[in-house]
Amino acid sequence: MQTAVIVDAVRTPFGKRDGSFRDTHPQDLAAAPLEALEARNGFDPESVEDVIYGCVTPVDEQGLNIGRIAPMVAGWGDGVPGVQLNRMCGSGQQAVNFAATNVMAGQHDVLVAGGVEHMTRVPLGSDGVDGVAGESAVTDTYFEQFDELTHQGEGAERIAENYGFTREELDELAVDSQRRWGEAWEDGRYDDQIVPVETELGGEETVVRADEHPRPETDLETLSNLPLSFREEGDGAHHPGNSSGIVDGASALLIASEEAAAAHGWEPMARIRQTEVVGVDPVTMLTGPIPATERVLEQSAYELADVDLFEVNEAFASVVAAWLEETGAPWERTNVNGGAIAHGHPLGATGAALLTKLVHELERTGGNVGLSTMCIGFGQGIATIVERV
Repeated sequence: MQTAVIVDAVRTPFGKRDGSFRDTHPQDLAAAPLEALEARNGFDPESVEDVIYGCVTPVDEQGLNIGRIAPMVAGWGDGVPGVQLNRMCGSGQQAVNFAATNVMAGQHDVLVAGGVEHMTRVPLGSDGVDGVAGESAVTDTYFEQFDELTHQGEGAERIAENYGFTREELDELAVDSQRRWGEAWEDGRYDDQIVPVETELGGEETVVRADEHPRPETDLETLSNLPLSFREEGDGAHHPGNSSGIVDGASALLIASEEAAAAHGWEPMARIRQTEVVGVDPVTMLTGPIPATERVLEQSAYELADVDLFEVNEAFASVVAAWLEETGAPWERTNVNGGAIAHGHPLGATGAALLTKLVHELERTGGNVGLSTMCIGFGQGIATIVERV
């Protein structure tokens, strides 16, 4: 079996909703990380055997298989194939996992995997009825199997209830996420992974260089004054300040076999050691990172204590809090440079961006093993273990 390695990993800045990317077509945003990978690694695009891109809302400007269109927009010609996949919030990480398993199986040697989501121009839920309003495009037959259909915000609230998390506890996690992002940004830890994007805004040329959603000055008093998002006051814990931000962005990783990396003269950043995906209760729906973490460790040669760094997507603060409680993983080694509460969650791109953060931070700190995991709508979880080369 071949070993799959991460040669390089990049992402765009994450633009806030109606921010600097509001006039940028999603296909152009999706192409930006591909252009950066080519420039940084000097490969012939024809050597890329496939592009696998996650996208959660593949309609309108994100339709027509954006995974195929992105490399063409990037100037890679017509000989590089591409595919779009949708495992909801885990799509970007699933793209990387699929690429890794293809390499491990000996089917491919050089792939690019990542994802894109332009939540300003193609809003969440555009591919179905508005789930936040309590409606859905699912068939009535679904209710012959499951009694209830909830949205993710309600799932997060039920997790908070089940674990007894208070609003203040979740706000403390959110403040920490913002502070960590701020410290990481000031320290230059994102410099090697975030690539500037040249685009137009309001008819003028501009260059987007930094995430637009973070508020590193956030404190508990500020968050205590925010209205709840999903329940009445006094009956919930989640609001915009302790939930992931709606942003626009893309991320991509260059995945290869060790043999192909050597042949191209590339120095890999990390090996992909194990991948996993699980299904869980679709009502609370967001507990998937817990069994995904357990299973990916069981299937690997590692134990929890062997993992130097964790990335757990901060879709909602209660998701991370429950994962910490159930796994016993230390918060001090989790989301050390801030998470989605700070930098935002561009659905189809986030999983690839988390792995990008993970391998760059392992390289910076000299750590050996990293684990990334995410919750997923309708009750799934995904996990990936990487080992620094």
